[in-house]
Amino acid sequence: MTEKPIKGGVATWACLPGFPPAMIFPFTPGERYGMRSLYEFQMLMYRPLYWLGRDGRPEVDYDLSLGEEPVWDETGRTCTVRIKPWKWSNGETVCADNVIFWVNMLKVKGPKFGAYTEGFFPDNLESFEKVADDKVSFTFDKAYSKNWILLNQLTMITPMPKAWDRTADGPADATHDIGQAEAVYEFLMEENGDPVAEDNSHRATWADSPVWSVVNGPWKLKSYTEEGVVSFLPNEHYSGPNPAHLDELRQVATSSDEQQYALLESGEVEVGFLPLGMGVQPDGDPTRGGPNPLGDGFQLEPQILFTINFIAVNFGNPTIAGDLIRQPYIRQALQSCLDQEYGAREIYQGYGWSQTGPIPMLPTSDLVSPKIAERGGFWPFDLEKARSLLSENGWDVSVFPAVCVRPGTGPGEAGEGIPAGTELSFSLRYWEGRPALTRLMEQLRDNAAKAGIEIRLQEVMGSVLVAQDGPGDARLWELSCWGGGWVYNYPTGENLFQSGASCNFSNYRDAKADELIAKTVTSDDLGALHEYQEYIADQAPVIFMPTFPRRLFEVKGNLRGFSPINPYGLINPENWYYVEDES
Repeated sequence: MTEKPIKGGVATWACLPGFPPAMIFPFTPGERYGMRSLYEFQMLMYRPLYWLGRDGRPEVDYDLSLGEEPVWDETGRTCTVRIKPWKWSNGETVCADNVIFWVNMLKVKGPKFGAYTEGFFPDNLESFEKVADDKVSFTFDKAYSKNWILLNQLTMITPMPKAWDRTADGPADATHDIGQAEAVYEFLMEENGDPVAEDNSHRATWADSPVWSVVNGPWKLKSYTEEGVVSFLPNEHYSGPNPAHLDELRQVATSSDEQQYALLESGEVEVGFLPLGMGVQPDGDPTRGGPNPLGDGFQLEPQILFTINFIAVNFGNPTIAGDLIRQPYIRQALQSCLDQEYGAREIYQGYGWSQTGPIPMLPTSDLVSPKIAERGGFWPFDLEKARSLLSENGWDVSVFPAVCVRPGTGPGEAGEGIPAGTELSFSLRYWEGRPALTRLMEQLRDNAAKAGIEIRLQEVMGSVLVAQDGPGDARLWELSCWGGGWVYNYPTGENLFQSGASCNFSNYRDAKADELIAKTVTSDDLGALHEYQEYIADQAPVIFMPTFPRRLFEVKGNLRGFSPINPYGLINPENWYYVEDES
């Protein structure tokens, strides 16, 4: 039997519950810095300087990148990037100025960008300049790991067109005058609309915007309805490889896993996902699709990402909860209460694996410290250990919740800011509409109770959760879980665990961690990476959770081009096409 490709058609994708695309301006703040807005929305229209993921492998795809491979000088401090002459949809050529425009904005508004970390890009640049219409150079303050520069620094850049270099009063020139970047940023943010607003009224204006309609990717926005239906059309001016086969791509909002499955069953969508609690992997290999409850009409594709999952804990909470969280032994006790093996086996039905440190356990690599791999982490599931950590540090665990009986900062005492009589109790907010996640949170609550820790659960809409429980001192959330964590490019810790980082969700600050992170970004020596991750695993600045495929994708049986799955979470729907069977 041969397959005959069909030109055109519409593919409808049912998206994750609770996470509509919230930013179209590709300068996304930390509270919205996630795959849904970036990888599954913005990058369809606005291509980054470098495209992550090639044929299912964790590397850069230079064919799909706007920049050619960086060329380094003999000092190892200066790299030059040539920009390919792709076209913007208004006829402009993508060029060095578009890169300079974006970097100027980052220099001025870095803390407002989700991937920014103080002291790193662009703070670690001595200079950057346009050296030709199609070339830009970057000179760093010292020699860094070239892998880290490429994968964690230069991949941040999304060139922006000259058409965006303006304010409400007319054209501006933040490209050449960095002093104008503030006003241009404010104009573009106004065009985007409030990034944490939950309704779609401002998003419904994006498709008709003279700003956001200037694109260089294979897709352009057709519409964004107030009901959350997003439609794309092929960009007829796209000059890169692999123009779109489909006539239209639609993304529809969902409110729960149950609704997602109902849409798939009814045939209303061609791409969706199987709720993790419904998928069964008989031999426990989470990278393979097991029996498909939707039958032969769909293909089951596990989305294995280079990622870790965790529960954030708020070091910046100004109440007694913050004082509790800042005690390492309490975080270690919490980590010891989470039975990751049970979660992976029973809740995620074999589509899961334990994650006991800050480096992804899958895909398998030599980046993981042998000490972590061999020991199963520093704080595996052990309720007796959790109880002893608390009792040895001044808590009476014979009552529930446990009560502080030895206040103070000396050996065997509870720690700074914790008075006698304090009860060991936390609120834990988590993403609503995900039954498997609910079961995992309930399991943690029940196990923690056996150790003397009270956990009060509250379901919250996903996009509300990440907007309200993001980084920032004085926020009142205590523990927060959006069911995921972080997808790495290269797994150093400057985005997640560096003091003051925009995506340091736990507001964690630790001088030794900062020192160890600094070593990982200046050397490709695996020893530095291992030392850093061992310290973080021991400190538990987050509660590491079992990791699982982000989604068990369900793809209509006659839709091709969906795989291989990108390990970073980017998508290429321009590659999708329908086939008809010929006997």
